[in-house]
Amino acid sequence: MEKRNKLSRGRYRPSAYLSVLKTIFRVNAILHLFARTLPGGFNLRPFLHRLRGVKIYGGVWIGDDVYIDEEYPETVEIHDGAAIATRCTIIGHMKGPGKIIIEKDAAIGAGCVIVCAAGQTLRIGEGAVISAGSTVSHNIPPFTLCGAPRIKAFGQVNVSIRTARSYEEFRRGIVPLRAKPKARSACASGTNGTMS
Repeated sequence: MEKRNKLSRGRYRPSAYLSVLKTIFRVNAILHLFARTLPGGFNLRPFLHRLRGVKIYGGVWIGDDVYIDEEYPETVEIHDGAAIATRCTIIGHMKGPGKIIIEKDAAIGAGCVIVCAAGQTLRIGEGAVISAGSTVSHNIPPFTLCGAPRIKAFGQVNVSIRTARSYEEFRRGIVPLRAKPKARSACASGTNGTMS
């Protein structure tokens, strides 16, 4: 009888509930790991993310190594026909949960980062396309192509980083590019367009 009372009292201790919660969170982490690494962009990965709590409606495609919020998977909503390319990161919280909605037929390029602040709803519109390597923290209108500015040159490399003996040698071998002077307009030069 005393043994039975000890067992029933143990059931009401906070540590018993904490161990259950730790197990649940561990299951979520394992499902997340499987969803990031296993094949099956049209079927297995979306299925595993649904089990985690991500709201997925209809048929979507999720590429390899896509990280969808591990703490608050329920903050992410993906609609039918959406495609998320390889190595994207989708975080639905920053100082508290927000909400990310990826609407129907939206396409997110490889390596994009989508971040939403607490209490904010970030919406990627229907049919929108986000180019690879972009960072998104604001709404994207429907049927819009957007992305980061193109890569630009900052300097000329005279010593290859592969052949340099040190980082300092590589750094000294870089010659900064000078900005080209803008052509002055007739109004800016003070000539009022007349030739002298």
